[in-house]
Amino acid sequence: MDLSPNTQLTGLAIPVEGMHTREERLNPFPWFEKMRKTSPVTYDEHRSSWDLFRYDDIVAILKDPVTFSSVRPTAGPVLLGSIIGMDPPKHHQMRNIVSKAFTPKAISELEPRIAEVVHELVNPLKTKQQMDLIHDISYPLPVIVIAELLGVPPEDRQLFKDWSDVIVKMPEDSTENEVQSFFRERQKTRQELDDYFMKVVTERRKNPREDLISRLVHAEVDGQHLTDHEIMEFCILLLAAGNETTTNLISNAIRKFIEEPHLQEQLRQQPELMEKAIEEILRYYSPVLATNRVVTKDTEIGGKQIKKGDQVIAWIASANRDENKFPVADQFKVDRTPNQHLAFGNGAHFCLGAPLARLEARVALPIILSSFHNMEFPEGTELTPIPSTFVYGVKALPVQYNPATIH
Repeated sequence: MDLSPNTQLTGLAIPVEGMHTREERLNPFPWFEKMRKTSPVTYDEHRSSWDLFRYDDIVAILKDPVTFSSVRPTAGPVLLGSIIGMDPPKHHQMRNIVSKAFTPKAISELEPRIAEVVHELVNPLKTKQQMDLIHDISYPLPVIVIAELLGVPPEDRQLFKDWSDVIVKMPEDSTENEVQSFFRERQKTRQELDDYFMKVVTERRKNPREDLISRLVHAEVDGQHLTDHEIMEFCILLLAAGNETTTNLISNAIRKFIEEPHLQEQLRQQPELMEKAIEEILRYYSPVLATNRVVTKDTEIGGKQIKKGDQVIAWIASANRDENKFPVADQFKVDRTPNQHLAFGNGAHFCLGAPLARLEARVALPIILSSFHNMEFPEGTELTPIPSTFVYGVKALPVQYNPATIH
């Protein structure tokens, strides 16, 4: 199908071979392995993009923002722009403004509040024997945390969830009807986001508070305040990055602990393993499947000539299973060391929120494991993957369990 220029999908948005069916999206790893071994650098005519599958190739492009630019051509309404779509030096200047909210000290100070939120979510479930882990715990936790950081009122959290879902969603296929529907939904969501955050920004200009939006409103880059558009882009980025990644990290962890039930008791008995277990979840079930870059000059990757202007898709989830980097890559090793996965990227665009996502998982998972024993999927459970080639997770995670004995 030929799309008009203003509705052209990026290679990351078009469904890709090996990830069409429900089963393939739940388990794309055999396809990644096949591509690493047979076509590690390959051009997809249908998606007009190069696909990269090997760890070393992907690290090379993530560390070279001069040749592989993050400034991408827009495809309809942009929902995730901001510093993700910038190159140095502007990227560094903008990132420095937000990074103050994500220093190790600032993040560590959030730990008591995160633990409080987790207990608030977990306690009502202790009188039950079944839950949807995503609906009940792993979705609301990061939304509450990021909403409080931004200064958003509790009653608006459901809006955050609805918007986040649209931000990471991709078309089911590249038919004209599906693409047009996709862009209409993004246009509507972008307008809602702009309207919402514009009201908050206007309010914070008049009445600053101790929150991140107030900090953005009064921040300066080279003596210039950020524009309203730049502030809104930051808010949207933090909304999505602070929500989806952590939700999927926690959900993917519990999914794995159910698939390999011995891990539940092992981590209860050896809590010191939890940090390594979280890193292994990030590698094994990477919450982010892929990212993309645009080539700024003719170059070569893996013996293939890539032209200026071409788009490159870096399959992070494939890099994290590369057998040349990780021994027994398809095995989950709870104490894997070293573990130089790429779940949070690499180079200048390394995920700013990585310490927060790790902290939320480090606080939440032990509480979940201590509260719910013998976790398993209810009989007949069929997991449904998130319809995305960008993030990796499931829409719902039904779990049945024995509540821990209350003393």
